[in-house]
Amino acid sequence: MSETDVGLFGPRSVTWQMHADPMMWIAGVRALYLQALHPRAVRGVMENSDFREDAWGRLMRTADFVGTLTYATTRDAEKYGARVRTIHRLLTATDPLTGETYGIGEPDLLLWVHCAEADSYLQVERRSGLPLTDAQADRYIDEQREAARMVGLDPSAVPATTAEMEAYFTGIRPQLAAGPDAREVDDFLRDPPVPAALVPARALLWRRVAALAYDSLPPYAHELYGRPAPPRAAVDRRLRAAGTALRRVPAPLRRRLPPGHVAKAMARLGRGSRPSPYKLRRQAAILDGPGRAQR
Repeated sequence: MSETDVGLFGPRSVTWQMHADPMMWIAGVRALYLQALHPRAVRGVMENSDFREDAWGRLMRTADFVGTLTYATTRDAEKYGARVRTIHRLLTATDPLTGETYGIGEPDLLLWVHCAEADSYLQVERRSGLPLTDAQADRYIDEQREAARMVGLDPSAVPATTAEMEAYFTGIRPQLAAGPDAREVDDFLRDPPVPAALVPARALLWRRVAALAYDSLPPYAHELYGRPAPPRAAVDRRLRAAGTALRRVPAPLRRRLPPGHVAKAMARLGRGSRPSPYKLRRQAAILDGPGRAQR
């Protein structure tokens, strides 16, 4: 690929603009809470992940995957996707209810993980004040079918609009439960073990991040976890406050924080590729409806 290759999405996509927003970190934690409610999906994580010993490393690997798919060249994104698909084919887990051994790459499990992530990203970003119209929200869900392809899903079997995403969650709710694995994830996210020097930061920062991510879950998730859901309006106010504060951090500094994919993309494509919420407002006036990302 040439050095001007824009990758899977490109600077004109909603994905390109949205994934650079700092609220994606809170959205990622929300996705973990939501994903844990699928017993077979979370069992695959528990049996094949070191998140208990290396929680930060797991978050960074997830951020690296999302960043590579969003901002790297097509070749690098395809290579990363191929590596993930190979891992999915090799790993297995044991059903916590039946004892059945199954592959973690089963399409229904991959679809749950994908939808929990895409929905969490979109919900947190919109509720925290990122200027996304309904058409742009649909377009984002459609664009994310390309990310679904990277993990081994058939894009035609993946929700392409927010309405289809909502219907998917309605249909899968009877399969969800907060079993022992979900409880362990919940406990861990609320109070992860850290070195003694980081205990103050855990109390000051992480617990607030985890609490806000948890509170932004849909009502049925709160019901399954067994804690009352806070009023949505109050959560939205906190999300907007957090979004306002984080977006005031200078963009050049944010772009250089690990894993640094945005800075690398700008170096490759030029300053005109800089992600910005203001570009979403300009795009809203000319958006041609849901469809594949325009390059």
